[in-house]
Amino acid sequence: MGLVHQKIRIANAARDDLEEIDARALVDTGAIDLCLPKLVVLQLKLKTIEQRMVTYADGRKELVDYVGPVRVEVFGRNAFTGAMVMGDQVLLGAIPMESMDVLVDPRRQILIPNPDHPNIPGAMAMGFRTSHA
Repeated sequence: MGLVHQKIRIANAARDDLEEIDARALVDTGAIDLCLPKLVVLQLKLKTIEQRMVTYADGRKELVDYVGPVRVEVFGRNAFTGAMVMGDQVLLGAIPMESMDVLVDPRRQILIPNPDHPNIPGAMAMGFRTSHA
């Protein structure tokens, strides 16, 4: 499978007064989190929450800033998350993709809304029971 890129909108979820940013994100189902380059973090005035240890595919480890809160939007679906500050491009990982209920279509090499929930994002709440009054 080749690389999948997707146009997304990202914003500082705590600052409605700041402009949102349109970005071309690399979609990476093997990555967990959203990753943002330092320039995007500065533009959105995101605050550092903590530092996280990142392990790269080659085994290297690096301490990076974890910032937030970030709102990510694609196909009219939103996720609220934090982001690791690293790299030179926006990387969309599995957690925000799950939150927005989007999938990679490997045949067409594109990101798509989950066909099981085409109109609104779906979510799973395992182990919860609803009470019937």
